[in-house]
Amino acid sequence: MIVNLTYVYTIRKLGEHLSMKIAYICQYFVPEPSAPSARISELAQEWVENGHEVTVMTGMPNHPTGIVLEDYRGKLMVDERIGNVVVLRSWLYATPNQGILRKTLSHLSFMFSTVILGFPRLASVDVIIVSSPTFFSAFAGLLMSKIRRVPFVFEIRDLWPAVFIDLGILNNVFLIRVLESWEMFLYTQAALVVAVTKSFRDKLIERGLSAEKITVVSNGAVVNRFEPGDKNDDLCSGLGISNKFVVSYIGAHGISQGVETVMEAAATLRDLDDIVFMFVGDGAMKNDMVIMKNDRGLQNVVMLPAQSKERVPDLYRASDVCIVPLRDIPLFDSFVPSKIFEIMSCGIPIIGSVTGEAREILQLSGSAMIVSPESARELADSIVWMVKNPQKREMMGASGRTFVCENYDRTMLAKKYIDHLKSLIK
Repeated sequence: MIVNLTYVYTIRKLGEHLSMKIAYICQYFVPEPSAPSARISELAQEWVENGHEVTVMTGMPNHPTGIVLEDYRGKLMVDERIGNVVVLRSWLYATPNQGILRKTLSHLSFMFSTVILGFPRLASVDVIIVSSPTFFSAFAGLLMSKIRRVPFVFEIRDLWPAVFIDLGILNNVFLIRVLESWEMFLYTQAALVVAVTKSFRDKLIERGLSAEKITVVSNGAVVNRFEPGDKNDDLCSGLGISNKFVVSYIGAHGISQGVETVMEAAATLRDLDDIVFMFVGDGAMKNDMVIMKNDRGLQNVVMLPAQSKERVPDLYRASDVCIVPLRDIPLFDSFVPSKIFEIMSCGIPIIGSVTGEAREILQLSGSAMIVSPESARELADSIVWMVKNPQKREMMGASGRTFVCENYDRTMLAKKYIDHLKSLIK
């Protein structure tokens, strides 16, 4: 038998560049300031730039305040394009990011509206991805995949309901068993489970899920957007942080992050006039943080609401050090806050109040000091060390930038992800 090697090579190259039609379902998407929306928008943009078609099915933007943005208010459906990504928005029950009952109702409403309002508008696709949280929307994605006869991919960004159990929010044994049975059902139905950390993958294997079904595509950073640079003088002047050593926490003010510890550190260092703390974000703990600041009269604290993704790089660059905290809970050993990659990409040193996989990544990067979670004293001491060691801070920032460019560039991660998706439809 004679094999035409030129023909084989051509077919192989065509397979490598096979154009895919991808549906991505997630309740959160730009312009909402959240880790899921950042991950999905950046991956989707990379994919369309490489010739694929991506449709994001999402809700009306309202996170984290629960107030739907004006352009979308009062509408059942909105079809739009964001950077060549098709976005199909459907009504949902909008509520602030607090209160488990109201948030559950919001998640359920999105599940139903995605099927009833979104599905009829969805063009032909090759694969359907659902990104958690939550797994309610995964039921919608699974149903649509069955009807369309295309693979269902479940992307795991949080371990539900385990995170609520460990935080003490969920303790009803019957409800826990029901939710865990739903969770395992979705995992087994998926053609592929994409975990964002290696620890998530290990935990799923421990629970009996086939290792061959699970892959890891971590979070990362768009390194040509999150890049080192000088402080923006106008920004710093407007915030009143010019000529100060700026310690920043930028992200969700939720029950998982342990932001109270950062405020405690600010109180400890209140007499050091050259240090200012900048909190940027919203969430369930935001009101408590404002009360803490006001009750203690902390003049060294600046608080901002959640900011657009476009403004975040300048806020990182306005910082001399960024704090990445998590609560001291065993489950969080498996969590890796996505912000660490953006901070490192901007060349800013980190104080990591974390354990487990996040701690390992930061140690490998050479970009961070590690302190015990929920220890305000260790955090305050590490900030003082950072102030006194500018040359070491600079070295840490440079090391982090190199580490992300080599290991967590979003372009590289998008290619890895698309290769896994292609393997499902060959």
